[in-house]
Amino acid sequence: MRLEYTERQKQFRAEVREWLAANVPTEPLPSFDTKEGFELHRAWERKLSERGFSAVTWPKELGGRGCDLIEWLIFEEEYWRAGAPLRVNQNGVFLLAPTLMEYGTPEQKQRFLPRMATAEDIWAQGWSEPGAGSDMAAIRSKAIRQNGHYVINGQKTWSTRAVYADWLFGLFRSDPDSQRHHGLTFLLLPLNTPGITIRPIKQLNGLTGFAEIFFDDVKVPVENRLGDEGAGWNIAMATAGFERGLMLRSPARFQQTARQLVDLYLKHRDEADADPSIRDAVMKSWAGAEAYALATYRTACRLAKGGHIGAEASTNKIFWSELDLLMHETAMAILGARAELMPHAPDAGDVGHWLDGFLFAQAGPIYAGTNEIQRNIIAERMLGLPRA
Repeated sequence: MRLEYTERQKQFRAEVREWLAANVPTEPLPSFDTKEGFELHRAWERKLSERGFSAVTWPKELGGRGCDLIEWLIFEEEYWRAGAPLRVNQNGVFLLAPTLMEYGTPEQKQRFLPRMATAEDIWAQGWSEPGAGSDMAAIRSKAIRQNGHYVINGQKTWSTRAVYADWLFGLFRSDPDSQRHHGLTFLLLPLNTPGITIRPIKQLNGLTGFAEIFFDDVKVPVENRLGDEGAGWNIAMATAGFERGLMLRSPARFQQTARQLVDLYLKHRDEADADPSIRDAVMKSWAGAEAYALATYRTACRLAKGGHIGAEASTNKIFWSELDLLMHETAMAILGARAELMPHAPDAGDVGHWLDGFLFAQAGPIYAGTNEIQRNIIAERMLGLPRA
């Protein structure tokens, strides 16, 4: 497969590269899992929006750039190559927004999307519960309709960005007598609503990237419902498809890590070659990142011709999560004991970020649906195998 770009696409790439070169912060921003870092990342998202770069595929009237998926891939390649900050509003821009585009009313699109593009509203994800992790059909948090409102009671956990975010999108059981994927409703709610309690959850690195959320008679207007009452399962599955299949983890992210891994290997080649398996892992990592990029270009072209993302999103999710693990495990093997230095350690130098990436990579096979669940989906929906 050989990629050839149009003149328009080449000009867009040049524009993006020039703007990023002039605007990317010279020093890395603090982690957005801290209050200071969160607000600095919000300011960066706002700066992106001024050029239409915070949501390049959205219509211009909603705060985007009006680009197609190929131009989005080009933008992502330049973004990661420039070392630009991570996207603090990725739950909103890459997951909720495509779902709103498909299922939202015109009023909801105008209400939520422009504020999302400018990072006035940053969104958290509300899927998992203590008894419903990857199995969202086991959700028990209730949203009972009363006089123009839904009254919510229950608990969510592992809610990404919820510590400092402004809004939450989530799935709640609106029919208390329903079972499994029936009777679920997709709701949007501000996190400062009375009755909501947020408790931070520390990650492996000690920062609070997640939270558990408690709902005690929380009132949410009916107009904050996305889609029909009881139709939340299908809407959530569309969101999960975007998360697993295309938008949340662009191939450029892994291509950049693969390039950094190759550079790391060449810098430490004499020691690394003492273990032949390390060289093989570096080559496999680079090839995997390139293969994922080409596969994503193919998916983007298929979608442009009217196709859709189906159960194959599960194969993508397994591939990129395990590729991320491989790359960071290989980097740790190359660096040896020095890899254990956190980025802020005095002697970490230019290698401290590898440990941070390694710790985050451990979550890859879990979030967006555990890889075990994804293998079940592949077996049943793609291969037609019977349930065990």
